[in-house]
Order: sequence, then C-alpha cells, then structure tokens
Amino acid sequence: MQATLAMPAATELLPLIPELVLVGAAFAILMLDLFLKDSQKAITHTLSVFSLLAVAALILAGVGSGEQTAVLNGMFVRDTMADVLKVSVCVISAVALLFVWPYFRDRGLYKGEISVLVMFAALGMMLLTSAGSLIMIYLGLELLALSSYALVAVDRDSPLASEAAMKYFVLGALASGLLLYGMSLVYGATGSLDLATIRDTASSVAQPMLLLTGVVFMIAGVSFKFGLAPFHMWLPDVYHGAPTPITLFIGSAPKLAAFAMVVRLLGVGAAPLAEQWQPLLAVLAALSLIVGNVVALMQTNLKRMLAYSTISHVGFTFLGFAGGGPEGYAAAMFYAISYALMATAAFGAIVLLARRGFEADMIEDFKGLNARDPWSAGMVLCVMASLCGIPPFLGFWAKLAVLRAAIDGGLLWLAIVGIICAVIGAFYYLRVMKVMYFDEPVGEPVLPRDDATLKLVFGVNALALLVLGGAWSPLMAWCQSAFA
Repeated sequence: MQATLAMPAATELLPLIPELVLVGAAFAILMLDLFLKDSQKAITHTLSVFSLLAVAALILAGVGSGEQTAVLNGMFVRDTMADVLKVSVCVISAVALLFVWPYFRDRGLYKGEISVLVMFAALGMMLLTSAGSLIMIYLGLELLALSSYALVAVDRDSPLASEAAMKYFVLGALASGLLLYGMSLVYGATGSLDLATIRDTASSVAQPMLLLTGVVFMIAGVSFKFGLAPFHMWLPDVYHGAPTPITLFIGSAPKLAAFAMVVRLLGVGAAPLAEQWQPLLAVLAALSLIVGNVVALMQTNLKRMLAYSTISHVGFTFLGFAGGGPEGYAAAMFYAISYALMATAAFGAIVLLARRGFEADMIEDFKGLNARDPWSAGMVLCVMASLCGIPPFLGFWAKLAVLRAAIDGGLLWLAIVGIICAVIGAFYYLRVMKVMYFDEPVGEPVLPRDDATLKLVFGVNALALLVLGGAWSPLMAWCQSAFA
C-alpha cells in the first residue's frame, strides 16, 4: 500500500530532475568547501561549473521530460520555453563563474560561497521559468534575489560594493512588495493562485477593476526587476558598485528569468487582458529606449555605460512583448538570449583587463588596446558591434526580430522610436571602438591579463556573437517552437 501511494509522488518528481540535481550539487559543494583549504578552492569552482553544465546537458537530453508537463498541482510546468531558458541560464551561469575565478583569485577574495550562491541563483531562475502558479513565481524570484544581494556584497571591504548591495536590497524589497501586492489583488479577484485558472476566469470576474489594478502592480514589480524605465534607479549604481564578474552575472542570466516571469504572469495569467496591458508595456519600452540610450551617451565609466545600455536593451526586449502573439514572444525570447550572451562578453572585456588595484572600468582604459593586443581588441570590437546592432552580428538579427514583431503588432510608432534609439546607441558603442583603434593610451599602457583560460573563454564568447549572427536561424526556430 505504501509503495502504491509513493508512485504518484515519484512520477511528479521526474520533471524536476534537473532542479533536484542542481540543488543536490549545490548543497554537496557547500559541505565540501568547509573542508577545503584556501589553496584548494579551485575544486569548489570547478565542480560548480561542471554541475551547471551537467544540468544543461540533462535538459538537452530530455531527462525527466515526458507527457506530464504540469506537476505539483500545476505549480511546476515543464515545457519547451522552460527548457530553452533553463539551458541558457545554466550555460551563461557557468560562463560567468569562469570569469569569477581569476578576478577574485588575484585579489584573494575567492570564497566557495560565491559559486554556491551562483548555483542557488540559477536554481531560482529555473523555478521561475517553470512557474505555473503565483506561489512558484514568488519562490523562484526571492531565491534569485536573495542570492544576488549576497553576491553583490561579497567584497565586504569595498564601500562601493556595500552601498550597491544596500541599494539593491532596499529597492529589490520594494519591487517584491509591489509584485506581492499585485498578486494578492489578482488572487482576490479570481480566487486562485494557478495561472491557468486565472487566465480562464479573467474575462468573467465580478470585479474586473480589482484584477486590472493587480496586473498594473505586477507590471510595476516586474519592471523593477527588469530595470525598465522609470523603475531603473537601482541598476546603474548596482552595476557600477558590484565586483565586475558579479555585475556580469546579474546583468545577463537574470534577464532570462525576468523574461519568463513576464510570459507566465502576462502571457499566460493575464492573457485575456492583453488589450489593456500591451499599451502600458509599449510606453515602458519607449521610455526605456529613450532614457537608456540618451543617458548612456554621457557616461565615461564603462560599467555605467553598459548599465544604461542594459535599460535600452530591455526596452528592445519589450518591443516583442508589446507586439504580442507567439511571434512577438518568440522575438522577445530570442532578444533576451542574445542580449544575455552579449552582456556576458561586454563585462568579460572589463575582467580581461582588470587586475588587483585596477578595475579597467573607464572607457579611456581601453585607449590604444589594438596596438598592445590586436586579438583582444578584435574580440571587444565583435562585442561592441553586436551590441550596436551591426550586421552580420547576432545583435542585428535580434533587433530586427523585435522591430518586426512591433510592426506586425500594429505599433509602427514604437518601431520608429526603436530605430531612432538604435542609431543614438550606436554612438557610445562606436566610441569604445574608436578609443581602441585610434587613441593613444593615457599613462602606462594596460595589457590584458596573461591568463590563457580567461582569454579562451572571452574569445569563444565574443566569436559566438559572430558565428550565431551567421547561423541565427536555428536559435530563432528554437525560440519559435516554445510558443508554437
């Protein structure tokens, strides 16, 4: 009798095998790290990278996926969109850890908790992408957020990092409160926490204004997490103050989780109210494009410039959301994945030049880089060209996809705003290219770090933007299959 009762529970755990493997590996590595000396911390780092890549391989192999896509009473959904995003999250998190190791090792700051926190943050993102309930969304979001707060504050001796962590925590708590309040209003209007049930009852609720108010609060909470204008005030300070590899991580993979959160909350739960929330997303996208690109023009600090450019790229992502429909969501997903790869390489360029006592986070630090190291300058050129949207790099096809989605959704004015802002944004990316190739270095020339592994990781990441630019169709088809 006991075996008969246990079978359904075991069956329901099958779709969660990747998450269970990741959480098991995280706890095992955390315990192992307690018994390792400082000189042996490379073991913790290496195991964390392999664990993330192993989970990505399990998902690609289809382990745990089957006919049963929704388990735990619909709280957890295993579908194509979730699998695509989970693979991307695990791979990008593993790449982020490869940038983390040389940076913190040189400064004597590497601790095993860094790798474990990245793994728990990845777990939160994976739960968020598979959320079928408001409870699962909040659980995944808070696991990601709490891990991110700790990562930003990992350098306790840095006043800048401590300030950034405090701002991130306070404003993140505010965003979580807005999101939770919106969820409570939605629950009060529909009587359910299940997203599918909310979708089925949204058009026939007794108090539609209560439901719409809840959706508006949820959009505000999501906008905080995404960094959309005018809810972007935390993003430049946090990106600037956090250690560069941590900025690399929180500026890339969490954007995929935020994309999934928008799809689950709005594309699934509030789908019948699309005519009400799509214009709001269009306005937020336009504000983000304008604020992000215009303010980025005035930045001399490269990390702050990339922070404001992140706001503009989030605006581009929302062009697809505002366009609506399967094609619009697929285009937004394609852009989110593309930008995660580009952001990893962009902040990786700073890690490549940084060393103890020198952060290489000013644009002038890249002056004359081509004369000192043509290979590294060429890789940075690939990254900036892709962010700029120059063909044939991946960023060009990503921008083209979301602009087309906006036009197909009847938002020609928003597409025009996007095109104008893309031209404005080209200036500050071209400025980085200009200082590398045409300016003389100020002071003692800065050479890239003599680390073969770091150069290899950065080179592969940068060249991937060119290779995927020439072969973007399979990635786009993968995204389209998620919304077929």
